[in-house]
Amino acid sequence: MKLDKNELWAGTFHGRHNGTPAKVTATLDDTRPEPYAWTCTCGATRSFPTQDGVFDTAWRHTHPTRLDRLRAWATRLLRTRATR
Repeated sequence: MKLDKNELWAGTFHGRHNGTPAKVTATLDDTRPEPYAWTCTCGATRSFPTQDGVFDTAWRHTHPTRLDRLRAWATRLLRTRATR
């Protein structure tokens, strides 16, 4: 991932999504309304007004707990049933 010239690298997390390798990059950019953010190679992104929560959510995005995986499974199941 290439950073914009106004972004500062804050951390990188490597993990998996459903067996697929994923990489999350956390950045700081004072020009944004919410300067702290992370972006994943899967396309997901989140931003925060303060540093609190950036690293925890980035870590859990690449290293989901059993509860996180259960929630994702239930969401996919309900979405599939709703389209029938």
